[in-house]
Amino acid sequence: MSISTASRVVILGGTSGIGLATAKAAAAVGASVVVASRNPASVKSALAELPAGSVGRAVDGSSTEELAAFFEFAGDFDHFAYTAAGPLVSTPLAEYTADKGRAFFELRLVAALNAICLAVPHIRPGGSITMTSGTAAFRGGAGWFLGAAASGAIISAARALAVELAPIRVNVVAPGVVRSPLWSELSEVDREAMYDSIGHRLPLGRIAEVEDVAKAYLQLMDQDYATGTVSVVDGGTILV
Repeated sequence: MSISTASRVVILGGTSGIGLATAKAAAAVGASVVVASRNPASVKSALAELPAGSVGRAVDGSSTEELAAFFEFAGDFDHFAYTAAGPLVSTPLAEYTADKGRAFFELRLVAALNAICLAVPHIRPGGSITMTSGTAAFRGGAGWFLGAAASGAIISAARALAVELAPIRVNVVAPGVVRSPLWSELSEVDREAMYDSIGHRLPLGRIAEVEDVAKAYLQLMDQDYATGTVSVVDGGTILV
């Protein structure tokens, strides 16, 4: 089902960064939007930026009970995007612990798959699911093995789910470095230095803005003959 004024779009992680940009893009084409994240203040702030009629709710994505209640609250919808993610930090193998591994995968993979499981009964015929990976799935780097592992797992899961859940479409967006709250653990000086350093090395000469990436989510919702695909939005990151 292509996205239209009759569409209802649910975005978990939709109150900031890429998720909020995707919500705004969906609303701009007339879709009704439901956003959710853990932080009630973030939900309130997002709704202030979205058109009247948009709906938001605070939900703990690690809680099956809260997720189930959220999807009951959302009702039936056409498109579901999972963009929830915590701040990114480098973790060299020498600093790895089992607890760090569990925490990293809990939000990005375990909670994502749980959310999809609970969302599916509410997705209308012809609807879609869009998951979030990253270019680390294709090009790793020192200190980023957790991100690479989670990103690769998301892509593999989506391809399997595209077959299992058909005719619901399941796709993935894999951004490169994006100017977003994902890097909030870095100081502003370090963050801007990283953006400049990476941007200057890319073929397109800059890192992505959240609006660049949001276009990929909308395209995958709208393209009703795409499933099991990965939309890489990276400014040429994996080429250099």
